[in-house]
Amino acid sequence: MKHVRIVPLVALVVALATAPAAFAAASMDGMAMKPSSPSSPAAAAAGPRQAPRPVAAEIRKIDLQSGKVTLKHGPIENLGMPAMTMAFPARDRAALKDFKEGDAVAVVFDKVDGRPTVVDMQRK
Repeated sequence: MKHVRIVPLVALVVALATAPAAFAAASMDGMAMKPSSPSSPAAAAAGPRQAPRPVAAEIRKIDLQSGKVTLKHGPIENLGMPAMTMAFPARDRAALKDFKEGDAVAVVFDKVDGRPTVVDMQRK
């Protein structure tokens, strides 16, 4: 039976595993940089991010304690969301007290901390 020395084998495995990291850490000085393309096919299909615009909606429920409002809304183009009924957090929780269920509103949505959020809401 032949014996294989473990130490040289481990050294070879470690060297092979770290080689790509060594190449990646090399300097990029002098390389021409161009704007990158979107990171995902979905982002590429969506194109550039659109500015938030008011969306027609109807208030279905208001939860002052959680600061959320449930809205039946049209498509939210800047977030790539279709028309639906959904609960959203409101950036200004205190403003929710000025509305009631059934109100027709124009709502501006945007991402706040990565979540779709009501950033402005006006009665129609």
